[in-house]
Amino acid sequence: MNQEKFELNDGSALPKIGLGTVGIKGAAGVNSMLTAVDGNGYRLIDTSTNYLNEGAVGEAVRRAEVPREQLIISSKLPGKTHDYEKAVKMIQESLYRIGLDYFDKYLIHWPLPMQDKYVEAWQALIDAKKFGLIKTIGVSNFLEEHLDRLIDETGVTPATNQIERHPYFNNKALVEANRKRGIVTEAWSPFGREINDVLDNPKIKEIADKYEKSPAQVIVRWNLQNGVLVIPKSATSAHQKENLDVYDFELSQADLEAIDSLDKGEEGRVEGQHPNEYEEYV
Repeated sequence: MNQEKFELNDGSALPKIGLGTVGIKGAAGVNSMLTAVDGNGYRLIDTSTNYLNEGAVGEAVRRAEVPREQLIISSKLPGKTHDYEKAVKMIQESLYRIGLDYFDKYLIHWPLPMQDKYVEAWQALIDAKKFGLIKTIGVSNFLEEHLDRLIDETGVTPATNQIERHPYFNNKALVEANRKRGIVTEAWSPFGREINDVLDNPKIKEIADKYEKSPAQVIVRWNLQNGVLVIPKSATSAHQKENLDVYDFELSQADLEAIDSLDKGEEGRVEGQHPNEYEEYV
């Protein structure tokens, strides 16, 4: 299927729905990703060095019937490599691991402001893009002040900012901050992971029944109508298909507001990972 796309501030475009791959590894992971790409129409695959599955992603790309140039492969810089030289080498090493000549999209995984090297890391991504190692660069889990510092000190605005966003933590202020800066928001863990019961929430189930859709489809649609790219993880073909089947209905404003009302603020974070406090030095 031909997915709708978001246009980015650097002239490139991304499908509005991608495939998350946390925990999808090994031979089973390769087969799952092949099903997503060849069978179900996914074109954006999101991984990270810290997911320890870049090799499986690369193998799926090589085995896929879909040509490499039609796929968008995204990875992320780990926290221990924010130093400029380490960052450049990490990007190169990740490409060797995944077996590709370039990443279509690459992000800084966390800002780690206590380490205070994210501007240095950002400059490495800027240069790696100039070297032809990356096509589109962005960040993940960056707050408004982090974004402004990157822009002020380098003159380069991230194309995307991948952040935690689900009905119990809708992160609306940061979505709006991204939008004001011309940055597309990506939602990680849109279903809240297994830690909470968002897919069993009575209000979301009620809305899903109204549209004859699943709770997951309602959440994906809620994101799309808020201008947010969605990256749900799914290892099964049925769920992969379901998550893409969201272009034949539209939530009412009242339903969008009802989902927004489920927000729990900071208590809603799936693992309490506040970007100004979380230290991802692995």
